[in-house]
Amino acid sequence: MTFRPLVLTAEPGRELRWLGHLLIPGLFDGEHIFIIEPLVAGGVRFIQREIITGLFVPLFAYRLDTETRRGFEDMNHALKLLAEGE
Repeated sequence: MTFRPLVLTAEPGRELRWLGHLLIPGLFDGEHIFIIEPLVAGGVRFIQREIITGLFVPLFAYRLDTETRRGFEDMNHALKLLAEGE
């Protein structure tokens, strides 16, 4: 699958959000969101979300819950290690 996403928000150090479609809008749309929130006690909280909608979602549901989720978790773990200098 090839997506050509549209960047919806790009706030350095705060938020990155884009929306991609498979073929045409409404079939399989994915809005990916990365948010960095400062914590009162210091440090930050990293939030990653993806909102998937469209007619084809049921066809990809299992793959989204397994392979896609695992890829996001692996990316988050690698990002944590880089941010903490490990």
